[in-house]
Amino acid sequence: MLQFTHKTTVAAELSLTLNYELRQKSRQRVKLDNGVVAGLFLERGIILRDGDCLSTDAGETVLIKAAKETVSTVHCDNALLLSRACYHLGNRHVALQVSEKFIRYQHDHVLDELCHGLGLEVICEEAAFEPESGAYGDYGHMQGHAHSHPHKSDHDH
Repeated sequence: MLQFTHKTTVAAELSLTLNYELRQKSRQRVKLDNGVVAGLFLERGIILRDGDCLSTDAGETVLIKAAKETVSTVHCDNALLLSRACYHLGNRHVALQVSEKFIRYQHDHVLDELCHGLGLEVICEEAAFEPESGAYGDYGHMQGHAHSHPHKSDHDH
């Protein structure tokens, strides 16, 4: 059985499609898209993102694909209204995918009603779900800002 143990930047030979819930599990048995059974043995706390690649110790690689799942999507051109929805959903600790024109969360009729109450239209659909990592999430080496340069670990911004 293939055992994928770490992230890599090497191009993938195989693919693995997982929903968001499964992309949060660091230890699991999976079936690759070609039907081969494999295992994930990753460092705890890693959340896999669409486009991530994993490798075995022997060098086999797999591309992670975000599976379509049932989500609620709210499209809105009004930044204030969209921000208000983010605020209220965030107060409920809801994982949110945020873009300039929409927000998306795992489908929940109670949350849909909350958004309707704010004057927003909610669409229930099948789509890949890629929520924000959160304040302490896996942003790679961004350290709270969106530019790259060498860092010492003992500095302030």
